[in-house]
Amino acid sequence: MQNPWMEEAASLTDVLELDREIVAVTFTNDEVTATGKKMWICRALKQAAAGESFVIDRETSGCGGGSWHCGFSEPPTGPAARALQHFLTRGEKLTHSIVSFQRMVGLTAPPPTGLSERLIIEPAKGASRRPDMFVFVCNPEQACRLVWLDIYWDGIPPAVELAGSLCHSAISYPAVTGRTNLTLGDWTARRMQKFESDVVFLTVPYERVGNLLAAVPESSAGTAPVEMPGGGRLTGDIP
Repeated sequence: MQNPWMEEAASLTDVLELDREIVAVTFTNDEVTATGKKMWICRALKQAAAGESFVIDRETSGCGGGSWHCGFSEPPTGPAARALQHFLTRGEKLTHSIVSFQRMVGLTAPPPTGLSERLIIEPAKGASRRPDMFVFVCNPEQACRLVWLDIYWDGIPPAVELAGSLCHSAISYPAVTGRTNLTLGDWTARRMQKFESDVVFLTVPYERVGNLLAAVPESSAGTAPVEMPGGGRLTGDIP
């Protein structure tokens, strides 16, 4: 028998007509051999959506920012913090000043510092252990449907966090809050990893996946037809 997340991933892939793999992300302290080469976490997300698997730890994380945001290292202090301030404001030029950079960091969820020894990023259909989250590398229409399926039962809108790095908004924020998150990623990650212009990132904590799937036959964001006044049904495009 397949692990349930494999079947769940297959079902969602079919319903949403996804052309990329759903990515399973798992924090673990288990003895799992890390991928040998250095790997950026944002690149691992892209390549896992294309079918590859990665085990990343502090030594094999190729990006200092990714190591910090995913909990492998402490937030930078002293000279390292000054270097980061300079890079963000004068190198990447993603925020105007060290004050605006501080606001961006201070007003977002904290990183999961010290949470685990390793991070597994792999296609959900082949995940050997229960994931902590599903990451959908998808288009806006698919993300829209996922959001509405996610809120179908309780109607509580997601508290979306857009700012910060892709690894923060797509992995760390859902991990520390348990919230579904929709993000565009950060411009540097999109440019460096050559994500397609129509790609967005929708992360669902795994504990929410069951209710999301249960909404599929009930919601028009899934497979339920729209019911029109007078008992008619609308199954095609709304004119």
